[in-house]
Amino acid sequence: MNIRTRLTLLFALLVASILLLFSVFTYYQYSQFRETEFQQRLVEKATTTVRLRDDVGEVPGKDLPVLSDEQVTIYNEQNKVVYNSNTVRNIAHIGNLLTYIRQHKVFFFKQSSFEGVGITFRDHNNQLLVVVATAYDRYGFSKIDRLRQILFLGWLVGLIIVGISGWLFASDALRPVSEIITQVNAISATNIHKRLRVGRQRDELAQLAHTFNQMLNRLEEAFISQKSFVSHASHELRTPLTVMMGQIDVTLMSPRSTTEYAATLENVLEEVRKMISLTNGLLELAHINADAATIDMHAVRVDEMLWQARTNILHKQPDYQIDIEFDNFPEQEEDLTLTGESALLTTAFQNLMENGCKYSPKHSVRVVLSFTAEKIKLQFIDQGYGISDADLPHIFEAFYRSENTMQIQGHGIGLALTYRIIQLHHGQLRIHSVLNQGTTITLYFPVQAQQ
Repeated sequence: MNIRTRLTLLFALLVASILLLFSVFTYYQYSQFRETEFQQRLVEKATTTVRLRDDVGEVPGKDLPVLSDEQVTIYNEQNKVVYNSNTVRNIAHIGNLLTYIRQHKVFFFKQSSFEGVGITFRDHNNQLLVVVATAYDRYGFSKIDRLRQILFLGWLVGLIIVGISGWLFASDALRPVSEIITQVNAISATNIHKRLRVGRQRDELAQLAHTFNQMLNRLEEAFISQKSFVSHASHELRTPLTVMMGQIDVTLMSPRSTTEYAATLENVLEEVRKMISLTNGLLELAHINADAATIDMHAVRVDEMLWQARTNILHKQPDYQIDIEFDNFPEQEEDLTLTGESALLTTAFQNLMENGCKYSPKHSVRVVLSFTAEKIKLQFIDQGYGISDADLPHIFEAFYRSENTMQIQGHGIGLALTYRIIQLHHGQLRIHSVLNQGTTITLYFPVQAQQ
């Protein structure tokens, strides 16, 4: 069952229930009114009859208003009939009824389709009489039957009108949803730049369309990033392969000496190392983006990871200079720990240290570790080439490299990987750089992450 049908049925059921309750209430109230009105007429009939008989000595039958199938009977104190109208009707349990009337003065009762009233009256001889008047409210019941027919037919007609109105109302209310569905079905990878449009700009459906558009913006950015990633990765992988193939082709064109073959193999080996380094970086970047939920977080020490990153770099580049300083050493050893994944954080610190050394003439970087009441702060400070304002918004994009560092070997993966690792550890990364003066990258980790 679709939403339109469900809304129509619910709307029709709700309104039909309200109309039914209103009809029942109206019918009940009018039935009560008819009964009260007819009882008053019976009382008037009984009172008028007994007074006329007591004052005049007889009851003129033609001059009084006549009720349908009426019967007026007067009983004396010995329960004997002293007057009875022309209609003869037997009333069940008349003895008990007369006793009850004498006790309560006035009593209304029903027998079969007839309604009656019994009242007490003292004549001029001070004799206690009981007057019982019964009749059939033909006129009142005919109006009740007619009212019942009108209410039932009105309820059916109202139900039909409500059903049609509910269907039209649901169709109008859900028309923007149908438009959104049509527009969403028309969006694919080839035209992901399209966005949803809604005529009503201030309702919940407009907010839904706005949410969809925001999601499409993120998807478009992801598609563009993926295309750029694949394009750059293909280019970076193709370059060393082309170099290796060219060197091998040139070497095979004519016989070479052992020294020349060895030189060629060394060049090929260097390109293979570059490819391995690039492939490892791509795998780490893919892993950190795809399997972030499976990363095992535990308590790790910041100082140990910094020293481990420094050791790894100096093992490969002994000429690099990396200084680690403590601005304010904590009193407790637990203050040096935070919740994270040791290998990933070590990789992030290592990338920042390596970039600081690689992109500075002196190949040196200074790391300052400090602690505050709310955050753990790490600063990676170099006196290198710096980064221009135009390049700053893009340095964390994979394969992006600034113009002033293109001559230095690299792939542009390290900072993108580092930025993602810091995000996974709920940290903040801020960068301040001045061209030809140096760069300072500051990391903040919240105290809440500490164990």
